[in-house]
Amino acid sequence: MFTMKLRKVTAAAATALVLALTATACGGDDGDSDETGSGSGGGDKIKIGIKFDQPGLGLKEPDGSFSGFDVDVATYVAKELGYDADQIEWVETKSADRENALARGDVKFIAATYSINDERAAKVDFAGPYLLAHQDLLVKADSDITEATDLNDKNLCSVTGSTSAQNVKNDFAPEANLKQNSGYSECMSALQSGAVDALTTDDSILAGFAAQEQYKGQFKLAGLKLSNENYGIGVKKGDTETVNKINDALEKMVADKAWDKAVTDNFGPANYKNEPAPEIGNIVK
Repeated sequence: MFTMKLRKVTAAAATALVLALTATACGGDDGDSDETGSGSGGGDKIKIGIKFDQPGLGLKEPDGSFSGFDVDVATYVAKELGYDADQIEWVETKSADRENALARGDVKFIAATYSINDERAAKVDFAGPYLLAHQDLLVKADSDITEATDLNDKNLCSVTGSTSAQNVKNDFAPEANLKQNSGYSECMSALQSGAVDALTTDDSILAGFAAQEQYKGQFKLAGLKLSNENYGIGVKKGDTETVNKINDALEKMVADKAWDKAVTDNFGPANYKNEPAPEIGNIVK
């Protein structure tokens, strides 16, 4: 079973790190510019993997900018690593390619609704978790669906290849009619039109879609906790130094309330009942 160990950073280690960074700066090392950021607009870049198609989490806007909770978390972390917002190069990392992107070195880290599990942890290292999400149902605001068992003889939507809808059918509502679409946007349109009665995936993803301007007030989360999804920040296997730095940044983000603000800014319109910020290294099974 996968576990994460809390790291301890001693004063001596911190001092050694400062001295090492100072020596590198003075020595004019010509190392990879993606590894060290000047934090002062000096031209260095950091490549960060996110989703481009998840409102409220990781979304590429029509004007080319990026928004969402994962984007806010990654931007905060990058700043703590020494990079200004304009030094970030956002890279789309789809679910199936996340491990490969890290192994190839395409990105420094990934913040993309990346649930920590044993299989993934064998291939990459994780910082965090930074959000505890749960599989849930999104229904119309006036819907009388309050439990997963209410979905018997109802139409349930999810994306093709997702296990979420099948989990509901297997464990709660064997008579549910599964409707699969190519993306969550198609499921949202089906829910809005009444073609389906509910949409299921992680509550954070559902909240992000429901918070979009064109959907505000139309939908609600059922508030079910059908699974635990511990979102972590993926880092190349063996890069313990970066994992420790990201964990420090996440702890600081929680302590100065920037984490709470990011939750409210991105999920607030959907009345998302988020869990408190998780403790670093604490994986909820």
